Amino acid sequence: MTVLLGKPVEEIAMLDGFARRKIDPLLMRLAGLLARAGITADQVTVAGFVIGLAAALAIALGGFWTGLVLLLASRLADGLDGSLAKLTRPTDFGGYLDIVLDFGFYGIIPLGFVFVDPSANALAGATLIFSFYVNGASFLAYATLAEKRQLATAIRGTKSFFFTTGLAEATETLAVFVLACLFPAWFAVLAWVFAAICFYTALARILQARSTFRDVE
Repeated sequence: MTVLLGKPVEEIAMLDGFARRKIDPLLMRLAGLLARAGITADQVTVAGFVIGLAAALAIALGGFWTGLVLLLASRLADGLDGSLAKLTRPTDFGGYLDIVLDFGFYGIIPLGFVFVDPSANALAGATLIFSFYVNGASFLAYATLAEKRQLATAIRGTKSFFFTTGLAEATETLAVFVLACLFPAWFAVLAWVFAAICFYTALARILQARSTFRDVE
């Protein structure tokens, strides 16, 4: 186990685990209503991504409050799809679709801020998207090797893939997006700071991978 800042990597991220414990009961109740209506987890996943695209468009057009409401609705759908899958029948494709569209959402929201004010936000937004790319690569590569070695974890509940935690997770990312919608003039500052956090998370995961996957002679 890699230790950074005096704590195991698994304990560094606090918001995501805390948020999941608080909202999971509500999500399960809402998912029960959707299941009885015949709505599938994959449909909710796609709907959440489409709402996320609408949020990015609203932001790009300067409608920050509209964008805020839409991105919160998008992330509600992102939480609901997993709960709905647990109540019905989770599938490998559902897990795949969820992670692909999640990364699409994380990239399109900063792009909306870049379009609304390129001169102020382009460099910071591009760096943030790049940090998401690096962090996502470290996450998915770790999951691939963990699957190869038949490792398992339930630190964020049952997942379709091995889930490694870090300082920058879904709740932390959402918090940054919310702050950017509330204070759009501060997007560049928020983007630079959170990009640094994402790079830190990727580095922590790389160090954890070096420890976990080191070949034994």
